[in-house]
Amino acid sequence: MIRIASRGLALAVVATTLAACGGGGNTVTARSGSAAPAAKSDGVLTVGTLLPQTGSLAFLGPPEFAGVDLAVKEINAAGGVLGKPVVKYDTDSGDTTTNIASQSVDKLLAQKSDAIIGAASSSVSLSVIDKITGAGVVEFSPANTSDTFSTINDRGLYFRTSPPDKLQGRVLGDMIVADGSDTVGIMAMQDSYGTGLANNVAKTVQDGGAQVVARADYDPKATDFSAEVSQLKAKNPKAIVLVGFEETAKVIQELVKQGLTADTHKWYMVDGNTSNTNYLQMPKGTLEGVKGTVPGAASPQGFQAKLKQINPKLKDFSYSPEAYDAMNLIALAAEAAKSDAGVAIAAKLADVSKGGEKCKDFKSCDALLKAGKDIDYDGVSGPVEFNSVGDPAVATIGIYQYGPGNTYPTKAIEYRTGDIAG
Repeated sequence: MIRIASRGLALAVVATTLAACGGGGNTVTARSGSAAPAAKSDGVLTVGTLLPQTGSLAFLGPPEFAGVDLAVKEINAAGGVLGKPVVKYDTDSGDTTTNIASQSVDKLLAQKSDAIIGAASSSVSLSVIDKITGAGVVEFSPANTSDTFSTINDRGLYFRTSPPDKLQGRVLGDMIVADGSDTVGIMAMQDSYGTGLANNVAKTVQDGGAQVVARADYDPKATDFSAEVSQLKAKNPKAIVLVGFEETAKVIQELVKQGLTADTHKWYMVDGNTSNTNYLQMPKGTLEGVKGTVPGAASPQGFQAKLKQINPKLKDFSYSPEAYDAMNLIALAAEAAKSDAGVAIAAKLADVSKGGEKCKDFKSCDALLKAGKDIDYDGVSGPVEFNSVGDPAVATIGIYQYGPGNTYPTKAIEYRTGDIAG
């Protein structure tokens, strides 16, 4: 079940329950499909990043890279992993319009990466997951939200610190109904992320008594969205949900052109397009009052200040806590396994995330491990307790609201937390 609690609100959504992954030491039984090949430990934890430097989610790259870099800096300052500094290689994930991700993975595997952090895009991860896990390497995404990953053949080697879209779709749909909209129009990009999240939103608003009067799924590579917007205009919904990436800027321009502005209709966005950089060139007030949902708990000001030291140009902090936690969890799992091999790390990721003595950073957690104690890493993004399919068992969705400058504050107007069984 997914149970969402917010200001006394209790909701439920059924999630798929799968068999738990087993194994210990340097082996792990796959959650689905064939077992991963054994990988040798060379004594050095090598981590690759597969994050967007280019493409439709490039705005998410800087905060994610900064989160990983901050964690590596702290880990190495605390003595590294297995007595040696963590080695990190950065690559570009691009998007699904290119073959950049596949080429990057080839490079990272050649550099003997034990774990790869990324991709941000669910569709990009789907295109390379077989190559990564087939090599016995952990794939750990800070931002994938497609429900597909909860049931995919991942050989027990795929994990994520962001929740599946059942949770975000439920929070967004319930918010739309609570805001008083009984007719809803949805525009969603055609891929596993876009259609999956749109389906979850649609189900929730309908369960809540509202009606989806128009839905237009589009090719994100299109240059003209007039026909899709016209579909919505013909039905004149009170609420308009936009599920996409950077192409949302073009969709918004067409919405304004056809008179479906944010001051006459309630717009809602999602983590893929809630950005503080993509809409700055638009007239002031274009997005004022628009709400967007982004997975993740409140990012502490002290944490943001540390990220700014890593990258002073940061404007978005989306998924930086999840990226930071991913790196720390990989390092702690390697310490617990006493091995840097990907299969061994995967076997310990659930163990270090729950059930032991609570700790909040690598240094303190590692000290407990060295003292022979079981640990429960509670991260910046939340408790991050992995369930049997590699999803966080508990997750938080932040609700953000845009101001007149077409940007939103880094603190949400509300946070809703849900438990996800699996």
